[in-house]
Amino acid sequence: MLSNLGDGIRMAALPLLAAAITSDPVAVAGVAIAGQSPWLLFGLFAGAIIDRFDQRRLAAAVDVVRVSMLAVLVVSVSLDVAGIALLYLVAFVCGVGETLRDTATATLLPPLVKDADLDRANGGLVNAEVAGNELVGPPIGGYLFGVALVLPFAVNGGALALAAALIFSLPDVFAPKAGSYGTKGRIWSDTRAGLRWLIKHPRLRTIVGLGAVFAAMDSAWFAVLVLYVPQVLGLPAWGYGVLLGVGAVGGLAGGFFATRVTRMIGPAGALAGCLGCAAIGQLMIGITASAVVVAAGLAITSAAFGVWAVVARTTRQRLTPAEMLGRVSSAAMTAVMSASPLGALLGGLVATAWGLRAPILVGVPVLTVAAVVCFLAMRERG
Repeated sequence: MLSNLGDGIRMAALPLLAAAITSDPVAVAGVAIAGQSPWLLFGLFAGAIIDRFDQRRLAAAVDVVRVSMLAVLVVSVSLDVAGIALLYLVAFVCGVGETLRDTATATLLPPLVKDADLDRANGGLVNAEVAGNELVGPPIGGYLFGVALVLPFAVNGGALALAAALIFSLPDVFAPKAGSYGTKGRIWSDTRAGLRWLIKHPRLRTIVGLGAVFAAMDSAWFAVLVLYVPQVLGLPAWGYGVLLGVGAVGGLAGGFFATRVTRMIGPAGALAGCLGCAAIGQLMIGITASAVVVAAGLAITSAAFGVWAVVARTTRQRLTPAEMLGRVSSAAMTAVMSASPLGALLGGLVATAWGLRAPILVGVPVLTVAAVVCFLAMRERG
C-alpha cells in the first residue's frame, strides 16, 4: 500500500514539476513516456531476474534505489537546479524499479498465504494498488505540490523507505527455486523458456490474450474521456475528476467482491462475466449524454477490471510452478502494459475518424465476443 501510495503521489507531481520547468507540451509529455517505457523495454526480462533472486530482498533493494533518486531530485529542486532531463531520469529509473517491484509483488503472496486464501489476499493487493495509484495518491500529490515543490517527492521517498523496511521484515521464504528451466542460464534464455511454457499452457494463454484485449479496449475509450466529458456531457473540468473518482471506487468494489464472485460462479464464469460487464458499461457510456449513466458505466467497467485482475492473478499463481512464476507474471503484465498504449492510439484514431463516441462503442462487440470465447475456452479446459 505504501509503495502504491508513493507511486500515485509521484505520478501526479512529476508532470506538475515538468510544467513548472517548461511550457513545451512535448517535453511535459516526455515525463509520462519516460516512466512508462521500462515496461515495454524490460518487462519481459523482469521475470527472469525475479526468478533468480530472493524476491523480498530484490523488492527492498529496488525501493532503496528509488528513494536515492528521489533524494537527488529533492535536493536539486531545493537548490533550484532541477532540469527536465533530471525529471526524465527520475521517471525512467522509478519506472524500471516499478517494473521489477510489481513483478516481484506478484510472486510474494503464494508462499505467505494458504492456497484457499490466495484470491482473498490478491483482492486486498489489487485494492491497495487501486487506492494508492488512482484514488488517494494523485490528489495528495497535487495538494502537496501546491504546498511546496519538494514536498510530494520527499513524502514519496519516505513512503518507499518504509515500504522497503516492511518488505524486508517478511519471513525468509523467497529463495529462488531450481526447476526444469533453472535459474543459472542467460537472462534471454530464461525469458524464452518462460514464454514457451506460457504459450503451451492453454488456460493461461487464453487469460493473457484476453487480458490484453480487455486492456486495449479499455484504454481506447479512456484516452478520449477527457474530451468526451466536456464536449458530449457538457461538464466542467472538475466533472472529469469526479468521474475518475467514481471509476476508482468501482475498481475498489471489484477487488473487494472478487473472491465472493469467483466462489459463487467459478473462475471461468467470473472472467467471462468481467468481459460482458465491461461491454455493458461501455455501451452505457457511449450511448448517453447523462452524467449519471456515464458514472454508472464507469463504475461497472472499473469493477469488472478489478475482478479480472484478482481472478487472473490468482489463477496464474495457482497454475504456474513456483520457479516459473516471475517469468510468467512478467509476460502477462507486459502484454497488458503493451496493449494499453496501442489501445489508446486506436482510440485516438477512431475518434478522429468517426467521433468521440466511436472508440467507446467499438469495444462493445469486441468484448462481447471475447466474453463468449473466454467462457467456452475456460469451461472446456477447467
